[in-house]
Amino acid sequence: MSILVLADLHEGQLAGATAHVVAAAKAIGGDIDVLIAGEGVQAAADAAAKLDGVSKVRVADNAVYAHQLAEPMGALLVELAGDYTHVLASASTTGKNVLPRLAALKDVSQLSDVIGVESADTFKRSIYAGNAIATVKSDDVLKVMTVRTTAFDAVGDSGSATVEAVDVVVENTQSSFVKQELAQSDRPELGGAKVVISGGRGMGNGDNFKLLNGIADKLGAAVGASRAAVDAGFVPNDMQVGQTGKIVAPDLYIAVGISGAIQHLAGMKDSKVIVAINKDDEAPIFQVADYGLVGDLFEILPELESKL
Repeated sequence: MSILVLADLHEGQLAGATAHVVAAAKAIGGDIDVLIAGEGVQAAADAAAKLDGVSKVRVADNAVYAHQLAEPMGALLVELAGDYTHVLASASTTGKNVLPRLAALKDVSQLSDVIGVESADTFKRSIYAGNAIATVKSDDVLKVMTVRTTAFDAVGDSGSATVEAVDVVVENTQSSFVKQELAQSDRPELGGAKVVISGGRGMGNGDNFKLLNGIADKLGAAVGASRAAVDAGFVPNDMQVGQTGKIVAPDLYIAVGISGAIQHLAGMKDSKVIVAINKDDEAPIFQVADYGLVGDLFEILPELESKL
């Protein structure tokens, strides 16, 4: 067996999600190659070569791949897929954008949000917002799948894979990059943070999210939000944690004023330690919390910050 992992890049650098996808590939077994596609990505390629279990890093360095648009990326993967039995990517915006296109062009099915590996052709994936786990078997010659990175521990970085250039340069007349708007923050990126503190509808308004910022700064945490808080306009949608937001699994997750709707739980219930602060002692969030504090968040948060 041979496996190709599509690397996640963040501003040209290798994103941490890739190490988790390589862990899933190791669970499948076989030779593992990592594809770095972008422009000016030598540093990312060098980092990928250090990932444990990786045999080879293939680098497609060209302007057409600069923003990892689905059309050129899909065409590139079609050219390379003949060498592999599996193609994996993280269940990130890039993975969810590119791999369905590859699956369609190769006329195979796609497995989404894989959270467990039973064998080389049998996998577990979460369905119904995490309420059920489906075990699925694929008979396709090429297995195309996105991996929920929170379900696999990242591999180490003591490897020494070879690096080779990919000469395939595709044409893309179907789409063009217009612009991107990146939120600037000194805090860790929400999807990869080891500590996350999130606020919900109970925060009352967007200004009250400042109560979370002081605690986040002291803990080196990222700040998230429930969908209810995002829909109410309290905070921008890039802060949303949940089934339709970001899936997180930090070492510590603090939920403040969040009732714990099933869609939110699906995005954070794999956290190592969950702390819930809510004035409703029957809130569903307490069913998954390791520690629960019933009380007024407007009194608790300032005290918590002072204690920290």
